[in-house]
Amino acid sequence: MAEIPKLRVGFLGLGIMGEAMARNLLKSGLFASVMVWNRTMAKCAPLVAEGAQCAETPAAVVDSCDVTFAMLADPSAALEAVFGDNGVLAAIAPGKGYVDMSTVDEATSTKIGEAIATKGGKFLEGPVSGSKKPAIDGQLIIMAAGDKELYDLVQSAFNVMGKKSFYLGTTGAAARMKLVVNMVMGSMMGAFCEGMALADKAGLEQSALLEILGLGAMANPMFALKGPAIMSRNYPPAFPLKHQQKDLRLALALGDALNQPLPVAAAANEAFKNAKAKGHADEDFAAVYEATQQK
Repeated sequence: MAEIPKLRVGFLGLGIMGEAMARNLLKSGLFASVMVWNRTMAKCAPLVAEGAQCAETPAAVVDSCDVTFAMLADPSAALEAVFGDNGVLAAIAPGKGYVDMSTVDEATSTKIGEAIATKGGKFLEGPVSGSKKPAIDGQLIIMAAGDKELYDLVQSAFNVMGKKSFYLGTTGAAARMKLVVNMVMGSMMGAFCEGMALADKAGLEQSALLEILGLGAMANPMFALKGPAIMSRNYPPAFPLKHQQKDLRLALALGDALNQPLPVAAAANEAFKNAKAKGHADEDFAAVYEATQQK
């Protein structure tokens, strides 16, 4: 039996998440080549030193690769990478796939998917659940929707980047699911931070609250991971607060479109906006704790 040729893969966007995901693709040795691009080109250097190729434009990546993955900051960045000068659309063609793993709204994902399909390419949205450490460890949860053949083709890549992937149907379903997941996460973090603040004001040890929560039905990795950062009021970014607030905003817009009340998420969004206004946008989303502090 003839050996199946290895895929040539590309990766657009080397932020906190993207760099780790691209590195895992590179380290796996499963692909014929890994080519990377980032708007700030200097961010490509560490991966190039480890064996990746680097391109100056998204179009150059797509032109050289069978499948290109993207992990970009927000809808505007995702759209610019596709529709901008020397963007993905300039090089996408029949036989090429594009997997956008950014967290964007359904309208953005649909617009990108339709444009890719018009040029004969295959499109898959693949937003993830998980932050910096799961990305480094290849333990992300991937929510995918769009072209099923492309989903099947990139299973080897998904298995390197994540611990489980879900195929959710037609384009837009993964975008909706990701917003629901992050809406729940942001709302939980808001409530947790209020509890930590109230415990402190009531003269209770925050460490005791953490241990009590960890022993009961509300135990979860997020509280255990973020509790120490909150107690020290030091928030090195694993998932920047500005991105969590963006996801809450997009989830609320989805709720508006569907006439679905989301009062808890709306309150959480205001807390994240407060912390953002206080200068914590680029810190970890646990910095929403600062919204509970009067000074």
